[in-house]
Amino acid sequence: MPFDARLLSGVSILSAVVEAGSFVRAAELLNMTASGVSHGIARLEARVGARLFNRTTRALHLTDEGRRLYERVSPLLGEIEAAADEASGATEVVRGRLRVNVDPFFSRLVLAAHLAAFLQDNPQLRLELVASNAIGDLVAEGFDLAVRFGDPPPASTLVTRKLAETRILTVAAPAYLERRGRPAHPTDLSTHDCIDFHDPVTGRAFEWEFRRGREVLPVETSGSLLVSDVDSMLGACVAGAGVAQVMALGASDLVARGVLVELFPDWPDERFPLYALLPGRGRSPAKVRAFLELCHAATLANSAV
Repeated sequence: MPFDARLLSGVSILSAVVEAGSFVRAAELLNMTASGVSHGIARLEARVGARLFNRTTRALHLTDEGRRLYERVSPLLGEIEAAADEASGATEVVRGRLRVNVDPFFSRLVLAAHLAAFLQDNPQLRLELVASNAIGDLVAEGFDLAVRFGDPPPASTLVTRKLAETRILTVAAPAYLERRGRPAHPTDLSTHDCIDFHDPVTGRAFEWEFRRGREVLPVETSGSLLVSDVDSMLGACVAGAGVAQVMALGASDLVARGVLVELFPDWPDERFPLYALLPGRGRSPAKVRAFLELCHAATLANSAV
């Protein structure tokens, strides 16, 4: 069967529309008119014999057929781009668009202060940081990678790279300790108000445990507050709502200033990992490698790790 250049053009337009979120923005990316993008999608729909998008005046969504086609062709388009980059030497050049699904807390606390220098060092790069609590479908949503705290899902097909670890501190505000007393041992927490954190993987609260060398101590806790946002947990803890387990990456300064009190420094070995998750298994483009180096260096620059 002869090569169909129009089919390749059509799936390229499809990919651009999905990643841009609209025909107009896709046209800007492709240096085309919006009507040209619309005609390209119409030709592709005629070629495959199925509607690819459900369109309203306010929203644009892939149909089931469109999603299946996009999920099949997107990796192939990536391979074509990678091959072209390799032929031109671009695998070693940081350039193009980099779209990252990033943990909101990590983005605000760690990355934000380093972005100006990173972009100045890489003037040919356009960086899109999308702060989200959910990973979602990286390929379907056009992400090059995601950055997340916690162990990746065990059944995930994503490539994982561990970037760093941060200690877990058990803390409370001085006002809370004055009102309720300071627990002398982790097991004393069963009689305290503990602020639970929502685990997006299990849908339940994270279980509390303490580590000292090889010793692991699970602890049953109770409390009336469950949160899914680190900033809310820290704010509630500072206000005296209860005891919380927090990442040293975000709380060490509060402990150093006496705003929060670390309760069990003799149990120092509970740690929480930071991972990068990537949809591809080949050699990462230079722009991805540069961003991973940024994440690692920025995390190390924080003395709380």
